[in-house]
Amino acid sequence: MQMKMKLVAIAALAMAAGVVSAQEIIKIGHVGPTSGGIAHLGKDNENGAKLAIEELNAKGVKIGGKVVKFELLAEDDAGDPKQGTSVAQKLVDQKVKGVVGHLNSGTSIPASKIYSDAGIPQISPSATNPKYTRQGFKTTFRVVADDVHLGGTLGRYAVNTLKGKTIAVIDDRTAYGQGVADEFKKAVTGAKGNVVGHEYTTDKATDFMAILTNLKAKKPDVIFFGGMDAVAGPMLRQMKSLGINAKFMGGDGICSAELAKLAGDAMADDQVYCAEAGGVEGAQKAGMEAFKTKFKAKFNADVQIYAPYVYDSVNVMVAAMVKADSAEPAKYLPVLAKTVNFAGVTGPITFDEKGDIKNGALTLKTYKGGKAVDLAVIR
Repeated sequence: MQMKMKLVAIAALAMAAGVVSAQEIIKIGHVGPTSGGIAHLGKDNENGAKLAIEELNAKGVKIGGKVVKFELLAEDDAGDPKQGTSVAQKLVDQKVKGVVGHLNSGTSIPASKIYSDAGIPQISPSATNPKYTRQGFKTTFRVVADDVHLGGTLGRYAVNTLKGKTIAVIDDRTAYGQGVADEFKKAVTGAKGNVVGHEYTTDKATDFMAILTNLKAKKPDVIFFGGMDAVAGPMLRQMKSLGINAKFMGGDGICSAELAKLAGDAMADDQVYCAEAGGVEGAQKAGMEAFKTKFKAKFNADVQIYAPYVYDSVNVMVAAMVKADSAEPAKYLPVLAKTVNFAGVTGPITFDEKGDIKNGALTLKTYKGGKAVDLAVIR
C-alpha cells in the first residue's frame, strides 16, 4: 500500500513537472545603463520592468488558450551606443518577443535598426530625440513626449515665466543633450528671448570651470543644460563656487530624485527648473501614488524618473499580445500600433502613425528643500 502511494505521488510530481515544462515562456528584453554615471536611472528603469513582469506572472496571463510565463532578459548598455547595439543583437539572438528600452536616445536610435531588421517591437520609456520614431521603422514606439515638445516648452517658460533676459545654453553633445538644447534655443528665439552663449561638454565630464567662467562674463540669468543629472549636480556645485546665481534649467535627464544629492548645498529653493516627459493630473494622480508606494515597498528605493513608463511599456506590449492572442511579433505588432487609450499609471497611451504617444504630457517641476515639486502638467 505504501509503495502504491509512493508511485502515485511520483506520478503526480511527474505530471506537475510536465505541466511546468510545457508552459510557454515569453522572453521580453529590457535595456538601460545599469553601470556608469547614470546607473541609478538605469536600475530605476529595470526595476519598473521587473515589477510589471512579476505582476503579469502572478495574474496568470493567457495567450493562445493557455497560461504563459514572462521572462525578463535585462541588459546593460552603459549609455554607450556601441554597447547598445551589441546587447540589442544579443537580445535578438535570444529570440525575445519584444524590447523595452533603451533609456538614452543615443543608444535607442542605433539599436532601433537592429530590432527593426529582426521585426521585434521596441518601446522606449524615455528616449526623447525626435529622430528615434522618424526613421520609418514600424517597430519603434515611445510612451513619452519628444524633445520638440520638451525643449520647446522649457524655452518658452524661460522667457515668459522666468522672465529670462540673458539665457545661456550648455549641452553634453549626446543625441539627447544636443537635441533638447537645440529645441530649447529655438523656442527662446521664437519667444523673443536672448541667447548669449552656447558651450559644450560631455556626458563623462566633471570639470566645468572653463565653460562656466566664459558664461559668467556674459551675466546670464538663466542657464539651460542639455544632459543628465550625473553631470548637472557637479555643474551646480561649480556654478555656486564661481558665484553664478542664475536659474538652472534642464530636461527630464536632470529631473530626478538624485539631483539634490548630487548638487548638495549648491541647489537653492526655486533655482532649478526641469520638465519630465509625462505627467498625470486629477484622478490619475492616485494611480501614480499607488505605484510609487508599491515600488518603494518592493525595492526599498524611491522612483527616480522613468520606472512608471517602463512599467507601462511592458504592460501595453503584453496587452497587445493578449489582444492578438499571440506573442509572435509579426502578429501582435499591428495590434500594438493601433493601441488606443491604454490605461497606464502614467496616463492614457495612444500611438500615432510614427509610434509616438499622442497628446503626450510634460510635468514642469522645481526643487524645494531638496525635493522635486510639481508646478504644472502641460500637454
